[in-house]
Amino acid sequence: MTPLHEKKLFLLDMDGTLYLGDQLFAGTLPFLEHLKKTGARPIYLTNNSSKGAESYVEKLHRLGIASVPEDFFTSVDAAIEYLAPCRNQKIYLFGTRSFFHQMQQSGFRVTDRLEDDIQILLCGFDTELTFQKLEDACILLGRGVRFVATNPDWVCPTEYGYVPDCGSVCEMLFRATGRRPEVIGKPQPDMALLAIAKAGMTPEDAVLIGDRLYTDIACGAAAGIDTILVLSGESTMQTLRESDVKPTYLMQDIRQVLTCLETEVIPHEAQL
Repeated sequence: MTPLHEKKLFLLDMDGTLYLGDQLFAGTLPFLEHLKKTGARPIYLTNNSSKGAESYVEKLHRLGIASVPEDFFTSVDAAIEYLAPCRNQKIYLFGTRSFFHQMQQSGFRVTDRLEDDIQILLCGFDTELTFQKLEDACILLGRGVRFVATNPDWVCPTEYGYVPDCGSVCEMLFRATGRRPEVIGKPQPDMALLAIAKAGMTPEDAVLIGDRLYTDIACGAAAGIDTILVLSGESTMQTLRESDVKPTYLMQDIRQVLTCLETEVIPHEAQL
């Protein structure tokens, strides 16, 4: 196993790991500066399909972090790869206008209206949710169309708590229709493996850092890479004890990760 301080690729969750809402965690900027100084590369992985990479570039800029679109790999990117063989099929896009335009610009036949020839229902984190979309989705699932979701996250963290994410909406649709989706984003390994390939590196070069066991850490484990669970977001010691998914390392926050990189020493309690 490659020591943590020798890793060259850091796959980073954002919400709950580097910031919460618009609140940047105190250790984030020094951590990213350390990566830059040592020649390690960050790639930001997010299950959030509601925004495109350009929106994340703008957000990180507001928070004082310089980035370019190539630094991001989102569940929309994963959806584009996953559904590439289906470009000729009509897709009902259950998500934001940003998600809709990204899929449209990638050559997919997408619609947000109930039509007879729809073959796929694609559900993402929808901050523009309406009851009409829920009703359309139930009708389509009743017809038997293919059901795909960008991610299984129950909630999206904010500075005031949590809001329902794609997983919660899919659970609601399951209760109404008995249908469950194929899930694309984390915890499936594809996002991590595609990001590693994009960076021209190997799984041994990489470590994935995130605050969710059932998405971030499960994704890294499925991809065969080292992981760090930080307790600055959704996960707690109780959820860790109750989970079958275990990280390689456990740390309080990104500041402790930085300390371990700088000292090249990992505390005994951080090694699981």
